[in-house]
Amino acid sequence: MLQASRKSLLNPSQRLLAACLLAASLVGCAGAPPADVKGLPQRVEISSVPFFRGNANHSGAMALAVMLSQQGIRITPGLLDKPLKLPEAAEALETSIPPVARDYGMLVYPLDKRLDALLAQVAAGNPVLLRYQEGSAWWSEPRYAVLVGYDSYKQRVLLRAGMQRRQMMSFDAFAKAWAEQGSWAVLIQPPQQLPAQVDRQRWLRGADELARAGQEMAARQAVSSLGQP
Repeated sequence: MLQASRKSLLNPSQRLLAACLLAASLVGCAGAPPADVKGLPQRVEISSVPFFRGNANHSGAMALAVMLSQQGIRITPGLLDKPLKLPEAAEALETSIPPVARDYGMLVYPLDKRLDALLAQVAAGNPVLLRYQEGSAWWSEPRYAVLVGYDSYKQRVLLRAGMQRRQMMSFDAFAKAWAEQGSWAVLIQPPQQLPAQVDRQRWLRGADELARAGQEMAARQAVSSLGQP
């Protein structure tokens, strides 16, 4: 009697409807791209971005050297240790990286704290310097890396990070690790090269910071790139 009553909870039509709904939800989850990558190319990799190995306290110097080298500046991570005050000031790299980049005439452009904001820049050919949390529940530390690609079908990002030229992370794992370090990410741009979907006021603030760093010519180039006198 008990078994018969359990079977009668769903009649054949109801069981068929439930099965169809389950199948539809599974297809939707597998086939639909995440909302934050709609409108972007499915797969991008900026293969021209150079690579320097750099673990622990030197990941910041490695990441900045990658960004500067991408812009044609002859540099190595070791040459950045002194201006970045490494390894003593490893915890202050968020504030020390931008002025060092400006010393090379580069404009530092902060990005919004959203994954799609980063992917849009990569899709436009702009690698992104960022900080994320590396480790596990028992041990973790902040690391700096350069985002150089993504695959929206496989839902993963591609980084120049640590000892790996092509470190892959899932969207979810990366977003969590990035958020744990404040979702900090910037572009290191030549003053004549605008970011994708540029925020004019943010770009002009970057130009002003260049001027205050003694890079007046670069600052004027940055302003001119917006079509302003």
